[in-house]
Amino acid sequence: MLGGMNEASAVDPATATELAPAAAIGVLLINLGTPDAADPPAVRRYLKEFLSDPRVIENQGVVWKAVLNGIILPIRPRIKAKDYQKIWNVERNESPLKTITRAQAEKLGHALAPLGPHIIVDWAMRYGNPSIEQRLASMIARGCERILIMPLYPQYSAATTATVCDEVFRVLMGLRRQPTIRIAAPYYDDKVYIDALATSMRDALGELSFQPEVILASFHGMPEEYVRKGDPYEKQCIETTRLLRAALGMTDDKLILTFQSRFGRAKWLEPATDQTVRALGKRGVKSIAVATPGFSADCLETLEEIAVENAHIFRKAGGENFAAIPCLNDSAPGMLLLEDMARRELKGWV
Repeated sequence: MLGGMNEASAVDPATATELAPAAAIGVLLINLGTPDAADPPAVRRYLKEFLSDPRVIENQGVVWKAVLNGIILPIRPRIKAKDYQKIWNVERNESPLKTITRAQAEKLGHALAPLGPHIIVDWAMRYGNPSIEQRLASMIARGCERILIMPLYPQYSAATTATVCDEVFRVLMGLRRQPTIRIAAPYYDDKVYIDALATSMRDALGELSFQPEVILASFHGMPEEYVRKGDPYEKQCIETTRLLRAALGMTDDKLILTFQSRFGRAKWLEPATDQTVRALGKRGVKSIAVATPGFSADCLETLEEIAVENAHIFRKAGGENFAAIPCLNDSAPGMLLLEDMARRELKGWV
């Protein structure tokens, strides 16, 4: 196990020299976040932090705050807590997202070990714990003068990658002595990423007891307004899907791009995953599979929203066979991708 992989508070700077050599280099994996427990109070804290971010909900005016505090936070946590309970890692008492992200960091640390003992790999969550602030403080205390930030979002959006950068630089603003920071680029069209997706999907499809007539590539949704303002997310999702179709030798009507997780009354990117699943069932399609290429690790949106909710929608509409294809997670193809990205971004430092 790598040092610093537990969720303790930041290391005391006075003892930092005992933990790592001078001029250590940090690699920090960052994913979206998770509640600390599968109960309404923990989910409420998580949702409040998440939905109070102006990158996520851009209009943080009086009306939104009234809706958030008067409707969403009193009601939604009870509903979402039940969803988290369906997928919760009871043994570790944590969400699968936290379990998987930790495993990714540990395996990446082992993969980068040949670069030297001065490479320190750790992980954080943008919302919830362990926080970016805690992990940066720990890395700095352990002697990291250079830190590579790796947001685990293949496609860039202001609501994901940019808010990670916001939080990293917010933390740096409070430091007199700042480490040198690099932010890994989005990897939506990276060949290693596309190959990893294709390999993972082939393996998963090969294990099914049925042949899907249609496969959905479901990405997290976004209000159309954000795209009109210049967010490149939709274009990058389209390009990922195009490259994945080519790698798998599939046509447009075999591998369909959709967007999930709509929230609120604004018009979101289409086609919607749930509406597409329902339409396929009503059309007479009996067998489908859903992949989620925009998620680096399985989480509530994949394990519950896709594997449970959308499976129910499909069967209720007349479908029969439904499969949710796992994310790359800490699989061999997934770890090959993360190692390739880290080594590329660390060039010139190691």
